[in-house]
Amino acid sequence: MMAAVENNVIRSQERVKKLQGVALFWAVVWARAYPRIIGALRQKSWLFFETVFPLLGVVGYIYVYRAVNAPQEYIGFVVLGGAMTAFWLNVLWSMASQLYWDKEDGNLEIYVLCPAPMMAILVGMAIGGMIMSATRAVVIIVVCSLAFGVVYSVGSIPTLIAVFLLTMIALYGMGMMFASVFLASGREAWHIANLLQEPIYLVSGFYFPVRALGTFVAAAASLVPLTMGMDGMRQLLFPSNHATGLMPVELEVVLLILLSVLFIGGAYFALRKLEQIGRREGRLIERRR
Repeated sequence: MMAAVENNVIRSQERVKKLQGVALFWAVVWARAYPRIIGALRQKSWLFFETVFPLLGVVGYIYVYRAVNAPQEYIGFVVLGGAMTAFWLNVLWSMASQLYWDKEDGNLEIYVLCPAPMMAILVGMAIGGMIMSATRAVVIIVVCSLAFGVVYSVGSIPTLIAVFLLTMIALYGMGMMFASVFLASGREAWHIANLLQEPIYLVSGFYFPVRALGTFVAAAASLVPLTMGMDGMRQLLFPSNHATGLMPVELEVVLLILLSVLFIGGAYFALRKLEQIGRREGRLIERRR
């Protein structure tokens, strides 16, 4: 038995040695994404709790809007916002905090010692987390839309897809950048994650048009990609409510592209800086902090 395991390890090492450059990068990406994609499907209880329980919070907001006789489109706003919370929570807890947890569990040592690029590991975490969170988001949209009669009128499907993909790229790029920041902050990572969770629900307008917060607050909230992403998707899904939009969709697409470049570039340089500090001070993987 032990001989078979050793042979498998040797063969795996030989395959890794043969991979270089882009091939190694993408092999690491999919290797890191695999546990998140497959693991979510294997744990049926997780799938149930992660999809059914979040529906209760969304339904609560829907009944509040119904009680005050709000326009039917506002129920659609709540459904979309409730679906996007899945991605924000995944970015906050399974992206930004992940390297810190790996450090505490002793897995970060493996990441550092293996020939895999750390950036590829972060990209794999992002892709796996995105697919895992999409299950919860789709369930919320489908169930709530059917149960409460939400009607969507898509103005432009290609633009809608582009806004969603750019939002995900910028959002998970921010999560990749935060991963290095949270790792450097040590035990404060837990408090930072808690600090960012609930306030973002408010300032990003998860359950109401962000324009209601005022121009200055909404502009500041636009630094979080979800703010402009949800605003753009709402304008495309409910064309009769352009007046509630923060800015034209075309401008939001441009700004999302800039945020994607900013956060992914920031993630790369933050990771490089963290590695330099780790080499200089020798405490990147220690668990004393």
